[in-house]
Amino acid sequence: MSDLDQLYQAVIVDHDRSPRNAGTLADATHHATVDNPLCGDVVTMQLRIEDGVVRAVAFEGRGCALSRAAASILTTMVVGRDLAAIKTLGAAFETFVRGVDGPAPADLGELAAFAGVRRFPSRRACALLAPKALDVAIGHLVTLDTCT
Repeated sequence: MSDLDQLYQAVIVDHDRSPRNAGTLADATHHATVDNPLCGDVVTMQLRIEDGVVRAVAFEGRGCALSRAAASILTTMVVGRDLAAIKTLGAAFETFVRGVDGPAPADLGELAAFAGVRRFPSRRACALLAPKALDVAIGHLVTLDTCT
């Protein structure tokens, strides 16, 4: 295993074992739960959005290390960002994970740790579950009572 692969693996293991922003967000204004029926992973993203900017975020996740680590990393990256920037980040991450070659864009930060997932198409869905939940949550222009 290369030094870079070991570093990436360490980032994923760290976020899986010590997830950031795990739990519930009592004053969430938006949320979404998505699942991967093929493997049973489930991720819920909860956000407090004020004036088009994410002010707080939390996630709950059940599943593999990839889905939980992606949720943890994403939550560390979205606070303080506006919705357009979050959508751009999610799209860049999806493009990166679904790709087969090339380095990660610099703005992916720790999400670059998922480079190895590109070699395993069946694991891409795990890595992309959290960004999908985030996208669904911010795509809703309604309050919690009508969110998916």
